[in-house]
Amino acid sequence: MALQLGDEAPNFDAETTEGKINFHSWLGDSWGVLFSHPKDFTPVCTTELGYTAKLKPEFDKRGVKVIGLSVDPVSDHNEWVKDIEETQGQKVNFPMIGDGDKKVAELYGMIHPKSLDSLTVRSVFIIGPDKKIKLTITYPASTGRNFDEILRVIDSLQLTAKYQVSTPVNWKDGDDVVISPAIPDEEAKTKFPKGFKTLKPYLRLTPQPNK
Repeated sequence: MALQLGDEAPNFDAETTEGKINFHSWLGDSWGVLFSHPKDFTPVCTTELGYTAKLKPEFDKRGVKVIGLSVDPVSDHNEWVKDIEETQGQKVNFPMIGDGDKKVAELYGMIHPKSLDSLTVRSVFIIGPDKKIKLTITYPASTGRNFDEILRVIDSLQLTAKYQVSTPVNWKDGDDVVISPAIPDEEAKTKFPKGFKTLKPYLRLTPQPNK
């Protein structure tokens, strides 16, 4: 059965480009992004890993650890990072899991037989400090991911985990948010002192609480 939102992210031990890790211990109290790429020395993955490395300060600012995976061995990863730095102008600054036995890929359902019978598709798992899966996205091997969108989603997940709000369509950090319909107006006035605009009884907008 595929992993669902709210499931505990399966724990595992693995070899990475930064040494052996236990996944849950490595995450600690941080948020995490685990993402797979189909194969080393492939063009789209090269661009993705370079861009993710450039975003590391943004992930760090949000308390998020990033880790990559493919079914190639760590020795291949170590050679490939040289190409990534040469072509993308950025050194890879996060660990990459070598999953030659496909143990982690199978735990997380990253191999889709109808798409690629032996290689991982472009899976993304965002994991909270409670080790629960907060979001999953799966792209086909041919389509590069939008890591700016992944950062946007993390901003929303972290905000909505702390406040009784949700984020509307195309929301980005700093935009107004939606107050939970479960909160009565009188309580909302206390919880959201910046005020709110009522478009419908179930649709009330308020400035982002932590700004």
